Parts: sequence; structure tokens; C-alpha cells
Amino acid sequence: MNKFIVGDAVGILKSWTESCVDLTVTSPPYDNLRNYEGYSFDAETMLSAILDVTKQGGVCVWVVGERINGGRSLSSFEHALIGRDVGWTVHDVMIYQKKNTPFMRSNAYTNCYELMIIFSNGKLKTFNPLMEPTKRSGWETAVHNKGPDALNQKHPVELKTKKIKTNIWQYAVGLGGSTSDKIAFQHPAIFPEKLARDHILSWSNSGDLVLDPMCGSGTTCKMAGASGRNWIGIDVSAAYIEIARQRVGLMDAAKICP
Repeated sequence: MNKFIVGDAVGILKSWTESCVDLTVTSPPYDNLRNYEGYSFDAETMLSAILDVTKQGGVCVWVVGERINGGRSLSSFEHALIGRDVGWTVHDVMIYQKKNTPFMRSNAYTNCYELMIIFSNGKLKTFNPLMEPTKRSGWETAVHNKGPDALNQKHPVELKTKKIKTNIWQYAVGLGGSTSDKIAFQHPAIFPEKLARDHILSWSNSGDLVLDPMCGSGTTCKMAGASGRNWIGIDVSAAYIEIARQRVGLMDAAKICP
């Protein structure tokens, strides 16, 4: 644990002899939108290999977008169906909304999101919900039990100060948003450190094993270590693994974007 491996993730995962992973947080290459040194990707074989090494009740967070060129490819939705068909339970489909997206379109509204598909291996075993402040809190008078006389009965209720977040998560992107690690941008596609951290806190516990089989610049591994989890990062590119190693060396809290 707590190491990087250079190689083809599917072959590496198939060599593992037991289900040991509590959580996977990853973002696959999709629709050939980026050049990943000629690496070819198949969602079905990757999702199947991840499932085989995931503990019962474990989770795979699959962050995926799609090509928009004269219309949407819908590959992100196809990935959800592929995962279901290989044996995952589609626990949720969440939205990663980019606060400062640069992708303007001439004939449609600006696209500012990617899907975050939450797969589980059977019944979910861990959920630590992230909370956010409510707009109102304290005691209020609420209506209840309207009787046959149509008169409203009223009683005091306490409004909580916090509530569970919605499944639409918003993050800034770019330097200072996704990360403060300039070296990370030597990779063509990174996602925000806070996105990885929020999923790690939500679907795993301290000491659990977090996997990223397409770890790229190492965001998931960095945030797993910073959150008290064990981790393994795999990537076919030795150059990307070197970036990831350097980023994990920057796990000073001051280096992690809030």
C-alpha cells in the first residue's frame, strides 16, 4: 500500500488474489479528448477489473464527461450502463459543476459539468455524509394533522443548523482551484483536490484502502494520504507517475486547496 505502480491497470488488478479495495476514485480517458501517449481504454474491462478487487459494499467513484461536437456523445451515460451490466450497483449519479468553466458554445448553453457515477459492490457499507449550513435554523411553528374541520393544528419544531449536501458539487478549476501544485498541470486533465477529498471522506473510513487505477497526476492518492487513508495509484505512463510522486511529496496542508 501507499505506492505507485507503472503499468496497465487491468492486467495488474487481475493479478491480485483478493478483494482488498474499499474505495476507488478515478477519472477515465473518454472520447479521445486528450492524448494519453497512445493508451487505449475500454470501460467494460476496467470497470470489471475494479469490481473484482473491491470489497463487498465498497464504492467506485467514476468521474466522466463526454465529447460535445455537433451533439453530445452520451458516453458518460453509457459508462453508467456498462458498470451496471458488469455487476456494479449504480448507487447515485452526481454532478461535478465547474465554477469557472471556459467551454463556451455558440449554439447551446455553456457546458459546466461532468458526471460522477457512484458505483457500489452490492449494498453500500460506508456513508459519511458531508453537511452544509441550512438557510434557517432554530424553533418555528409548523402545521400538522389537519382534521375534518379543516383547521390547521400547529406545534413548534426545531430546524437543524445543518443538512446533508445535495448531489451537485461545485468546484473551481485551474491553478489555485483544482490545486496549487503547478507540476500537476503537466498532465492534460486533472480534477480538483477537494472533489477527491470529499468523495474519500464520504465513502471510506480512516485506514481504508483507496485505489486510483488511472491515477494520472496523483490527485486521488495525494488526498487519500492527506485524509488518513492508505492508497495505491496505477498508471500506464511513467511520466505521469513521476508527477504523482512529486505531488504526494507536497502533502503539507498549506499546499492543499481549501
